[in-house]
Amino acid sequence: MISAGSPRSAGVVNVGSGWFPDNPGGIERYVYDLARHLADADAVELCGVGIPEGATLPGVKLTNLCDPEQSFIPRLWTARQGFLDRQITQPEAVNLHFALYGFPILRDLPDVPITCTFHGPWALESQLEKSSQLGVRFKGWIEGRVYQRCDRFIVLSQAFGEILHQHYGVSREKIHKIPGGVDTQRFQMNLSRGQAREVLGWPLDRQILFTPRRLVRRMGVDNLLQAIAAVKAKVPDVWLAIAGKGPQRAELEAQVTELGLQDTVKFLGFLPEAQLPMAYQAADLTVIPSQALEGFGLVVLESLASGTPVLCTPVGGMPEIIQGFSPG
Repeated sequence: MISAGSPRSAGVVNVGSGWFPDNPGGIERYVYDLARHLADADAVELCGVGIPEGATLPGVKLTNLCDPEQSFIPRLWTARQGFLDRQITQPEAVNLHFALYGFPILRDLPDVPITCTFHGPWALESQLEKSSQLGVRFKGWIEGRVYQRCDRFIVLSQAFGEILHQHYGVSREKIHKIPGGVDTQRFQMNLSRGQAREVLGWPLDRQILFTPRRLVRRMGVDNLLQAIAAVKAKVPDVWLAIAGKGPQRAELEAQVTELGLQDTVKFLGFLPEAQLPMAYQAADLTVIPSQALEGFGLVVLESLASGTPVLCTPVGGMPEIIQGFSPG
């Protein structure tokens, strides 16, 4: 257990994945912000992975389930023990966010409504990244077991609601769409493009495109690089900033060299959270080239809230955001 306080017998227990401040992914950000805002109205506990000792989140009880660096089986066993040691012992509801950490606690879930927020098809994502077929089947089996136990499901987009229904056989009556949102106090138009570029050390005299993406195949960064090579022929000063980490980075860097884009493309690596709003404001255009399984597209909202237009592929939930502004 991380935060102090006596156990509560009412409230909501969220079972998430990584700890957002140390692992700033889409799911992690969503779970972190959800717990933070739920705490304004109810007792809330966040059971997460890799929550450091002494970490705090105002109004939220924090329980670390396990160390993400543990090997697979010990990690699941430790996660179960962590859940049993949670601070809200008799919650009114439990909200699961990732099947992997819902699986070891299935037999220990209290007799209360169990909701799953479906952030994506874990097995299908692994298949697209060319994981082993055994691994893909195992992940699908885990997902199936967890989803059978859930009473209701939350999706951020109709696109993922369809995947949940068609691929996992969840009845439509159990699926509820609650679109994502963005913190407009954090993502806003408070800097000029030039000011943002100066702070970040970006070129002041070039046309800048920005894409914040995990560097995996389904994100489509390789296709974007091919497109940039074509754009450069007409807009020689174009500059692409790519924020994010992932296993495809070396392959993408080799592609940049092959296309002669060394002066055109910049890999930023991990971009600190404090710099993300500035990066949107520094760009002329945010590009989201996802090829598959883009559940919602939170980065689309973040960029728009920051005053920067977005060009995206018609994939997943992104058209549900963009079509109201531009049907094309």
